[in-house]
Amino acid sequence: MTSAPAPTPAAAAAPEIRPYAPADRPALDDICVRTAHVGQDSRPHYADPGIFPAIFAAPYVHLEPELAFVLDDGHGQAVGYVLGTADTPRFVEDYRAKWLPLVADRYPEPRTPPRRPDDAIVPLLHHPERMLVPEVAAYPAHLHIDLLPEWQGRGYGRALMEAFLDALRTKGVPAVHLSMLTANTPARSFYDRLGFHEIEVPGAESTEVTYLGRATNPDPQ
Repeated sequence: MTSAPAPTPAAAAAPEIRPYAPADRPALDDICVRTAHVGQDSRPHYADPGIFPAIFAAPYVHLEPELAFVLDDGHGQAVGYVLGTADTPRFVEDYRAKWLPLVADRYPEPRTPPRRPDDAIVPLLHHPERMLVPEVAAYPAHLHIDLLPEWQGRGYGRALMEAFLDALRTKGVPAVHLSMLTANTPARSFYDRLGFHEIEVPGAESTEVTYLGRATNPDPQ
């Protein structure tokens, strides 16, 4: 009697870059919190680190979900993302009119000088006009990209960036910028490899922020 062949093991699901879906929202919030402190976990440093996704992740998927992409671990779980806007001035208007009313009560603006780290971050939520920097006007789009530490250094960040740049090109957007903490040297190395260059913004040094930009055309390197 011939025995039946052994079943073939199912192929392991491969990580992939895919468009953001509303079900990814909790994962995006978690990724943002776990990478917000100079690229590291913000939870040991802030009383309510939920302020970070309220500023740097959630408004983008609320206002421009078509420009959000996630790294899926192959099992439906987002472990990294890139998101942003094609038009920063328009985004600032929408942020104030459509996003801020949804979260302002949860994070009221401090009325006194900062006494804890959270107090220094919350004002960023209430003043989206800080994103209107004349020196980056030629780079109308801007972005945020984050991956959980165990997924970094494996080529997924580049793949996320390529998906975002492709989407911007489809919209006819010529260039994109970002701002980053100057102290985050690993992130700076990553952006340099992707062809970003520094944009001189007077006074940025005093806030310990660096501005970078590049064209949306294929990798200039």
